Amino acid sequence: MSSATSRASTQSAHVRQGAHVTIEPSILYFGTPVVLLSTENDDGSANLAPISSAWALGYTIVLGLGAEGQTAYNLARRPQIVINVPGPHLWRRIESLAGVTGRFPVPEGKPPGMRFEPDKFGLSGFTSAVSELVNPPRVAECGLQFEAAVARALPDVTGDFLIVEARVLRVHADPAIVIPGTNHVEPAAWSPLIYNFRHYFGLGRELGFTYRSQTPRGPASQDSHTD
Repeated sequence: MSSATSRASTQSAHVRQGAHVTIEPSILYFGTPVVLLSTENDDGSANLAPISSAWALGYTIVLGLGAEGQTAYNLARRPQIVINVPGPHLWRRIESLAGVTGRFPVPEGKPPGMRFEPDKFGLSGFTSAVSELVNPPRVAECGLQFEAAVARALPDVTGDFLIVEARVLRVHADPAIVIPGTNHVEPAAWSPLIYNFRHYFGLGRELGFTYRSQTPRGPASQDSHTD
């Protein structure tokens, strides 16, 4: 028996025996996309903030962000936003923004060592691109950019975070990831940056596709779309 087969048999045995353990992790980022949020400051400049709590339902994108940060401050006054979705190759630039905030003075609830930085674009090396329907700029290097308006923003149950529902007004996509002649993103050409328990990942190989896919690849790719 090969080592891979042996490991699979052992894992299957553990599943059959219900051999899970109870843990209390400090965070629950079990594999979520990273997005860069562009908002407008009081002086008309742009704030840029990475977050790892975002999901989409139709043309609504739900965001989770710190209630004391500059993004929350800006959205309470100017409810326009650009949701920029980076690829894995941009992770170092994303990380350069992890230890800074556009809020001054730095809120007490921020992690130790956090410092004020008014020029997030300059620090990270990202390029600002003019938006078409909202004031905050887009991030030119990001393969997907969603101009949006905030429809609702409410505190979460702890009061530490803000849950934002943003209605997407316009979608910008790198032509390299769009199927020519369509409005579809080519999944094989696009990989989002994934935040997995505070580590950065890209996507692995394609396993299959859902029955609702509008870009199917044929029967051979469908083998693994369900467990």
